[in-house]
Amino acid sequence: MVRHVINDTSDEVVNVDKLTYAGNLESLKTVSDDPRYAFCQVDICDGMALTQVLAEHQPDAIMHLAAESHVDRSITGPAEFVQTNVMGTYTLLEASRQYWITLPEARKNAFRFHHISTDEVYGDLPHPDEMAGELPLFTETTAYAPSSPYSSTKAASDHLVRAWGRTYGLPVVVTNCSNNYGPYHFPEKLIPLIISNALEGKSLPIYGKGDQIRDWLYVEDHARALYTVVTQAKTGTTYNIGGHNEKQNIEVVLKICELLDELRPKGTTYAEQITYVGDRPGHDRRYAIDASKIERELGWKPQESFETGLRKTVQWYLDNHEWVEHVKSGAYQNWIEQNYEKRS
Repeated sequence: MVRHVINDTSDEVVNVDKLTYAGNLESLKTVSDDPRYAFCQVDICDGMALTQVLAEHQPDAIMHLAAESHVDRSITGPAEFVQTNVMGTYTLLEASRQYWITLPEARKNAFRFHHISTDEVYGDLPHPDEMAGELPLFTETTAYAPSSPYSSTKAASDHLVRAWGRTYGLPVVVTNCSNNYGPYHFPEKLIPLIISNALEGKSLPIYGKGDQIRDWLYVEDHARALYTVVTQAKTGTTYNIGGHNEKQNIEVVLKICELLDELRPKGTTYAEQITYVGDRPGHDRRYAIDASKIERELGWKPQESFETGLRKTVQWYLDNHEWVEHVKSGAYQNWIEQNYEKRS
């Protein structure tokens, strides 16, 4: 999102990040020296620090992307998810509200608090092997039925945002996206994990039968959608953002193997490294988004197909071995310590 704002718009952006294990300023090396970019190392649970950031930088909009987001981690350690996703959202909402009420009337009316959420708050949908005929999709009015500690804390944060909009009049908008993929993806997630393991000759682990279906959204398409929403959406609206790419996990892994066979061939096919492991507890079987509302009302639709986006993703990981190695070794955290001072 930060790279999109700096590279493709004339706006200024302040990046507020706690820099947990997944926070990596190396991913912003290409824009970090731009005068329209600023970075503040702040935890969204720290209300006083947030108040100082808002007072200093005077934003016209706040995009709330900060969250603990890895489902497996939420199962083994849910407390952090409750703290960041629920209490952090509350703290950010309160700091934003106190800032918003001080703005001059014109700026107050134009202000937006944009909360970025997930399709996982809706639970799961019927799988093709469970019903015949046309399968349903998530819409903006689908009832919430979260399954994991992660998705339940995101659902709670969605409810908080809407409550602050209704009770206090804070001008909020909400988006719920499908599975993102693309460059700079932290390698605990499926696609970068499979690429990395394949290149290292390790097993390619697939949960259960690998028939879980996700709607895959190329990350740069998502950034374009988010900018469209924060700059154009009416207060109180919700938009689902999807890639129109329903794929089973096993299909995704096999396609990655096929691309690697072409782009980085070896003596055997990478698909021989696939292994099947026990399924995740409470694993949702299918997500699929109806993104017709955002196309109809705001004119956004994805530019990348799954085939073009995945090819770009695999090629990026092949071309950026140093970034991947820094993340896997932890060296990116040393880089942050060495470079933080001039980027604050």
